[in-house]
Amino acid sequence: MSDPSADISALHDVARIKALLENCAKEGRAISYSELLLNLGFRFTRPKMRAVCKTLDRIDKLNAEEGAPALAVLVVREGDGLPGQGWWVGREDYQGQWTGPDAQVYIAKLQRQVFSYWKDRRK
Repeated sequence: MSDPSADISALHDVARIKALLENCAKEGRAISYSELLLNLGFRFTRPKMRAVCKTLDRIDKLNAEEGAPALAVLVVREGDGLPGQGWWVGREDYQGQWTGPDAQVYIAKLQRQVFSYWKDRRK
């Protein structure tokens, strides 16, 4: 359940969310949208998810500038372990469906790259 005192600015806290995702990457695991929101003090709602997705976009842009792999690929739906539809929009390196076996293979490949990058950066 959401903490009534949770600060809505947490949804836009690039440093905090980036650190959460880097920890997931170091642990070699994905995180669901619900789990990410719970870590920020909220229960899952679509408006909160959309807000945090904008922050994920900013984090991926920062990582690209730093030469690090994108982290948003680690944030997935609980049901199928894939990123939400918005993550797939504008992808130039994948033209298939955003659900199903081909999407699973594609996401697994990207996640392995993220895990490999962060494996040697464990603290």
